[in-house]
This record gives sequence, C-alpha cells and structure tokens, in this order.
Amino acid sequence: MDDVKIGEILLPGDEETQNRRETQVRAKFWPTLRKAARYVPFSRDLVAAFYCATDQKTPARAKGVLLAALGYFVLPIDIIPDFLVVAGFTDDVAVLAAALKMISVHITDEHYDAADRALADQPDVTAPSSAS
Repeated sequence: MDDVKIGEILLPGDEETQNRRETQVRAKFWPTLRKAARYVPFSRDLVAAFYCATDQKTPARAKGVLLAALGYFVLPIDIIPDFLVVAGFTDDVAVLAAALKMISVHITDEHYDAADRALADQPDVTAPSSAS
C-alpha cells in the first residue's frame, strides 16, 4: 500500500460522513477485532483509538481520521479482502498504524484506561503490547 492510497483512505470527511462512519464502527468494531486480534499487533492502541474516535471531546479532524481508519478496518470491502486471513488484515494494519501516528496526541490516558478495561472484559481478544 502506498502513502497516496492511505492518505485517500484517511480523509476525515464532512460531518455526515463522520456520523455514518461512527455508526458503522460502533456496530462492527468488536466483532471485527475478535476476528483480527491475533493479526493486529497493537490491539490496545486500536481499542484506545476506538474510544478516542467516539469521544465527544476529540477534535473533529482527529475523530474523522480515526473513523476513516476504523471504518476501513470494520468494513469487508478493502484492498486485500479480510477473508484471506493473515494477508487480509495487512492493509488494515497499515491504515490503522498511519492513523495512529497522525493523531496519537489525541489519544489520552482516559482512552487507554477504557481500552484496558474493555480488553479485560473481552476473553477472546488479547492485548499485545502497546506501540505507545
């Protein structure tokens, strides 16, 4: 995946686009994470990003970038189909890593605390070491 394509995927979108993405992400995040957890080396950061993206205090641009990346993660239509298991999540990981790098300053300790609590409550999702 080249930077141009990732940049296109991570466009924050307008308010309507963000609302649509947030609805999709809220509905599909946990089931998708359960399927992908062993292939995503930074699930703690990913869950913290979910909480940041759904936090009313997160600035609109950061929220938009996160929702775009999380939307790409949860939707079955992407560059490498997720049903190809290991290879299927590599493009998702690249997009998520780019988004996390772009907006990491907006992911707070509160988001990480919420992620830790959520992961502790998800027996089928392990939390590999955080990239932060």
